[in-house]
Amino acid sequence: MHMTVQQRALRRRLIGQAARGRSLFSTTRRSLEIKHISALPTRTKPSYVQSPANTLLSLQWPSPPRNVLIAKKKRTPNITQSVIEFASHIHSTYPSIHVILDNESAREIHEHLAFPVYAYDGAVQHLSDKTDLVCTLGGDGTLLRASSLFSHVESVPPVLSFAMGTIGFLGEWKFKEYKRAFREMYMSGAPDTYATLSDSLGANPPTPPTSPDDPLDKPLSYADIRGKAMGTHRSVRVLLRNRLKVGIFAPDGTRIAGSDDSYALNEVTLHRGSSPHLKIIDVYINNRFLTEAVADGMIISSPTGSTAYSLSSGGSIVHPLVPSLLLTPICPRSLSFRPLLLPAETPITLRLGDKNRGKQVEVSIDGSTVTEGLGSGMEVRVMGEDVRTKTGEWHGGVPCIVRATAGRDDQTEDHWVGGLNALLKFNYPFGDQDP
Repeated sequence: MHMTVQQRALRRRLIGQAARGRSLFSTTRRSLEIKHISALPTRTKPSYVQSPANTLLSLQWPSPPRNVLIAKKKRTPNITQSVIEFASHIHSTYPSIHVILDNESAREIHEHLAFPVYAYDGAVQHLSDKTDLVCTLGGDGTLLRASSLFSHVESVPPVLSFAMGTIGFLGEWKFKEYKRAFREMYMSGAPDTYATLSDSLGANPPTPPTSPDDPLDKPLSYADIRGKAMGTHRSVRVLLRNRLKVGIFAPDGTRIAGSDDSYALNEVTLHRGSSPHLKIIDVYINNRFLTEAVADGMIISSPTGSTAYSLSSGGSIVHPLVPSLLLTPICPRSLSFRPLLLPAETPITLRLGDKNRGKQVEVSIDGSTVTEGLGSGMEVRVMGEDVRTKTGEWHGGVPCIVRATAGRDDQTEDHWVGGLNALLKFNYPFGDQDP
């Protein structure tokens, strides 16, 4: 059949539109896909090195991180938009990285992303085996919730936190700095193989090999990042926040809350709950009886938790680099019952005494409440977490990436001091402060 020029042009347009439709449909299907976290490659664990010139640790990646967990503040539309922006930047700039979200967040934002995301359900056993890095967008509660996902493992991935909540005392970075913050983390301690990136001459670094056993592995290359790598002697600094090791036991010595010890970043609280009666709590330090406390409850907190519930109850403020435990009473009957600061390795036991009239009691571990199986004779046993192995390697705590002083690799901004002044209004005077 003979076709005119106009018919041939129309036919080409229709074929092109159909091809674009198929391409768009294929891309949409990929972007709508939510995969399970179990399909990801095994976690890459960094090492932490202490320098004599700096009290903080240096983050050293053996190879570029690939699996990034993003935890966000719930039900906050502006943060949801920030997560979409952040995840899109990660995928476009670091195409080898896989983004991990909780199921709820994955369903909420995956339609806005042009790439698949990975999700975990209520069972989080895969997280510790798959997650290289945790990024939090929210307040202190978001960071605590992210930390609780690893409350039953000794090794927590490094945490890059963006302060987008109400107070943000634990948040190190502003969200507008996310490109710089993520790049510094990604390049931290990069081996010499990756040290020189694309330069003005257009020379690209060699591409490291991938594992033939892992189909998700992609060539790990820094060639798409402009500028220079930080190098082996320039790396981001890490504040290692010590956790509490917690066990809850029945009067017969059996465990109540799970079969293994759990870890708390902030605090452990034994509280009267809804009972109107004060609680009688026997306190033991190093397995020796200290006192019989009559109070609403008792708090055992880490240095990180010293600015939370413990502070509201009259406890001291402790710098997170001081390895210690705080024992703080909640509304004690005796005015002479003062808070105590103890070495981190000190075991503390809180035992619910037999003299209690009301049997109701609550145990809270970083906000997660345990009420089942609690009664007279039960014990809460707490001690500081071991953060170093016998060979001297740093292996515990929650490693939080902090901001370095501009132009000085050997110094780090003390966000904690700034937070005391700007956020907690430490020693803030009364009256009109206008000049």
